[in-house]
Amino acid sequence: MVVFDASILLALLQPDIYSPRHPDTKEPVDQFRQRIDYLVTQLEADFQKIVIPTPALSEILVRAGQAGPEYLDRFNSASVFRIVPFDQRAAVEVAAIIASAITAGDKRGGSDSSWAKVKFDYQIVAIAKVENISTIYSDDRDIYNFGQRNGLTVIRTAELPLPPVDPQGALELDENSVGEEDIPPIR
Repeated sequence: MVVFDASILLALLQPDIYSPRHPDTKEPVDQFRQRIDYLVTQLEADFQKIVIPTPALSEILVRAGQAGPEYLDRFNSASVFRIVPFDQRAAVEVAAIIASAITAGDKRGGSDSSWAKVKFDYQIVAIAKVENISTIYSDDRDIYNFGQRNGLTVIRTAELPLPPVDPQGALELDENSVGEEDIPPIR
């Protein structure tokens, strides 16, 4: 199982969404859509479940508008998705994460985001931990940092592989691209 946060879920649900920025160059991620599509193809081929933490679900529903019920139907009807609530075990894990951050002198864990956002991000990381999921896919800087700090692998879109290129290379010809005069006679 893997966790998708709101940034990756939105990319999955909205094909025309903007490309996230590369964390190093700050330029849009090259071939963003192809990377997301290939990730989903690979996860499906490996029979991986995509866990949607309820805090991430609420984040996308806030932005979904009238598409919200459609998104819920897609998540609930496809066996690849599993919506996981922020429950008692996750609450205990968040308490431990926040207590550790307070002991280190910064309850926000180095983030300059609002406390409300930080708490949501801590919840997503905690859900992954209590569900024994080691990988989160996210383009959120705070989730990246909190996840890494808590022993999780966090993969950003810029780090996703591109689909393999067909070595044969398909030629895209239409019926008007080659005329009979262009074809040499067979001898």
